[in-house]
Amino acid sequence: MAQTSPAWQDYAARMADGIVRPESRWHRPLARTPRHLFVPRWWEPGERDGAWAYELCDGAGDTGRWMDIAYDGSLSVITRVGPLHADLATPGAVVPETRPTSSSTLPRLVTQMYQHAFIADDSRTLVTCGSGYGTALACRRLGDQLVTSVDVDPYLIEVARERLAAIGHQPRLEVCDVTGELPGGYDRIVSTVAVPAIPASWLKALAPGGRMVTTLSRTGLLVVADKTPDGGAVGRVAPEAAGFMSTRHGDDYPPAPDDAALWHTARTAEGESVTTGLYPVMRVNSTWDVRSTLELIAPGIEHRMETAEDGSRTAYMLHDDGSWARATAPGARELPTVHQGGPRRLWEELDRIRTWLVIDGDLPISGAAVRIDPDGTCHFERSGWTATIDAK
Repeated sequence: MAQTSPAWQDYAARMADGIVRPESRWHRPLARTPRHLFVPRWWEPGERDGAWAYELCDGAGDTGRWMDIAYDGSLSVITRVGPLHADLATPGAVVPETRPTSSSTLPRLVTQMYQHAFIADDSRTLVTCGSGYGTALACRRLGDQLVTSVDVDPYLIEVARERLAAIGHQPRLEVCDVTGELPGGYDRIVSTVAVPAIPASWLKALAPGGRMVTTLSRTGLLVVADKTPDGGAVGRVAPEAAGFMSTRHGDDYPPAPDDAALWHTARTAEGESVTTGLYPVMRVNSTWDVRSTLELIAPGIEHRMETAEDGSRTAYMLHDDGSWARATAPGARELPTVHQGGPRRLWEELDRIRTWLVIDGDLPISGAAVRIDPDGTCHFERSGWTATIDAK
């Protein structure tokens, strides 16, 4: 479908109306940018033969569905899994369960992040590239000369350059590890890739009073912070939850450590502690506030959950220090029997956080103040509660 077809413009206009008010400076970019050109093919996740997999979809084969997918303002479109980009995959390809490595971020969230950045008409702005769609929005809003877009993947930069040029944009595009040195100085940095800690290079690249908007790996935390005269930054956790793929430094993420023995222990061992949990079993990875708070307090916990044919639910927690927990309940509303082992009681940490939520109605991470040291160490504080993410 050609970019000049009125069909895509109708889709884009409806999407823009659903995301921002007509008088917003982001309405025109949303309504006039052909997102479908940036996602001609994509990976759709789902179960296949009883296992999780990604199936290749080609927009040209079903233009109606292509438009529905591309102009759904609340949908991220996965464009790369493992080392395989959808553009380069064999038609009909199916990839067994692996980690997504690039996507076109949902337009609603991209727009919210740009709004949090409070981008002025003359703001020199660095964005992360991915499919190039977010870069196109920034170009339509600011003009090409003020936009720099970076990605660690040379192919993503190459194809984004082609697709941006096809709609009349030529921003600065650079192959760059966003956690390292940045190619210039900026008034705004907006990252739609999650970082394990705030890179010190961002603080060096930000102009005095400049603003950064980013998410932190393994959390749903969207951090908005302004550079301070001492070279650090201060800000807050935004009310929106946001989850992005984490930064990578090569063609794919490194393989996960072999923790089969510890998972076997978590599934079968009696443990050193057997108790009744305070709350029903929850799917931690489906929350943003509980998961984010837990990651700040006890970083690095892996979660799995199983539901048996009889409706019983079992949640597992595992940490590479050897700690593990298994909580099993006969149903969604019953309290679980909890087995724990290793140096820490992981389920007790989770129950402690959920008790905060019951008593206070929210968690201290919601709206927390953020202070970032010049080296990237990130401090969170609210009502006497504090947490820190050390510089990497």
